[in-house]
Amino acid sequence: GKNIVNTFRQPSKGPTFGIKGGATGGGYSQALPMENINLHFTGDVHAVETAQNLCAAAIDASILHGRTPGDTRRNPLNIDPLNITWTYCVDVEARALRDAMIGLGGVANGYPRLAHWDITVATETAAIFALTTGLRDLRERLRRTVVAYTYDGKAVTAEDLHVAGAMTSLLLDAINPNLVQSTEGHPMFCHGFPFANVAHGNNSVLADLVALKLADFAVTENGFGVDCGFSKMIDVKCRQSGLKADCAVIVASVRALKEHGGAFHLRPGMPYAKV
Repeated sequence: GKNIVNTFRQPSKGPTFGIKGGATGGGYSQALPMENINLHFTGDVHAVETAQNLCAAAIDASILHGRTPGDTRRNPLNIDPLNITWTYCVDVEARALRDAMIGLGGVANGYPRLAHWDITVATETAAIFALTTGLRDLRERLRRTVVAYTYDGKAVTAEDLHVAGAMTSLLLDAINPNLVQSTEGHPMFCHGFPFANVAHGNNSVLADLVALKLADFAVTENGFGVDCGFSKMIDVKCRQSGLKADCAVIVASVRALKEHGGAFHLRPGMPYAKV
């Protein structure tokens, strides 16, 4: 026989506590321990959230205080507050925070501007985290990440803010793939969590590389369907990592086939039709 290791994405707490629910499978096809994976797990999401927010805070601090200690110039990097692309984040569905005014507490509490919050798994840091092949590669990707633009239209990077190294240190342990198991005791790596609508929707490259070192075959999950997650695995993840898919397996339930065939209409959050 051949040895197989599965790799899949870690669920986000936003959908877990929303209509969609958890993402560890069902019936006899589950990843265990289900409750740990769906909640805090090993803290990878928290680490990514902290790194993302560190950079966001550094942007506002640079606008208000200056780039380095003793620098009394306001906004030395000439950042345009209306052209900041980097977001704050939180891993719950806080719709009211999508667009919020910050810095309203006076001169000591920041420059007033419209800020944006993403769910953590939809951030730039989450996408970078899942594409990296190691610490040096992670540091380089974070270094060149564009976080804002100046009034002159020039890009401002995390390296300009001197936070790329600190962000990397926050992810030092998080980049290690997490070993779990299926209901039948097969090894699985649960690591990485980018959304597919704004990123590439696949588990980490590192999880796949480790799986291929340990097994004859690595079976990876593509979230968000063939038209989104699978296509981005081929077009983004494989091209970035050098990995190559040897074959593809479409997993579909009879209920899903009936729904797509027009037998009934599935409404999110409502009970399944009995057909």
